[in-house]
Order: sequence, then structure tokens, then C-alpha cells
Amino acid sequence: MMLQFLVGILVSVINIGLHALVTVVAVAIARSAGLRHTNRPRLHLMGVMIAAAVVLKIAHMFEILMWAATYNVVQAAAADTDLLYFAFVNYTTLGYGDITPVREWRLIGPLTAMNGVLLFGWSAAILFEVLRKTLEHLGLTEAPGTSLPRA
Repeated sequence: MMLQFLVGILVSVINIGLHALVTVVAVAIARSAGLRHTNRPRLHLMGVMIAAAVVLKIAHMFEILMWAATYNVVQAAAADTDLLYFAFVNYTTLGYGDITPVREWRLIGPLTAMNGVLLFGWSAAILFEVLRKTLEHLGLTEAPGTSLPRA
């Protein structure tokens, strides 16, 4: 059981590091894009948010690939198992249950799910901050008694 925890912690730390790197990149891109002046602030805001979300989604996909590769290395499931699908189901906490790990690695799914929940929450926080900062810069935040400018 200790080996499962060690492997799970190692992969989680690698994924957290990857997510931290992507966070820095996504925030830098969003900050530079968000600071541009535009005649269409709402359209600009949509573009910034879409770009930030896509970058974060790509990060999540790489993190899932890391789990799938780990499953392969430790042989966490039967030989004919689609490990990428298994990693997606665990990471997203979807939990279909149609694939189960071998007995020696039965904790790998919950460890993957813990990592996914943490990183999805982190991504939501990043998206909220990018939205807040971009709205603030574009002057689209609504002060009491005022209305939003038209795009």
C-alpha cells in the first residue's frame, strides 16, 4: 500500500508542478492580452477567457497523460485496458466503474481523482482571476449605480 501512496504522491507533485508552470504562462498571456485596448471589450473579454480555458484544458490533458503513463509503468490494470480512458475517468471523478485496477493498485484511482479535483479547483480559481482582472482593466465592472458600457 505504501508504494501506491508514493507513486500517487510523485505523479501528483509532477502534475502540480506542471499546473503551476501553466498557471504562470496562462496568467502572463491573459495579462498581456487583457491589457490591450480595444473597441469591442466584450468580444475581447471572450477571447481572453477562451484562450485561458484552452491553455488550462491542455494542461489537464497532459496531466491525464501522465497518469495513463504511470498506470502503464506500474501495470495498474489488465493488459488489454485502455489506460488513457481509465485515467480520464479517474482524473475527472466520473467513475464509470467499467474498468477497475488490479488489486495491488486499487488506490491509484482515488489518488488520481484527488489530484484531478485539486487541479480543476485551481483552474477554476485561475479563470475567475483572469476574468476579474480583464473586466477591471476593460472597465466592464459595474460600480453601484452605474451600468456596463456597450460593446
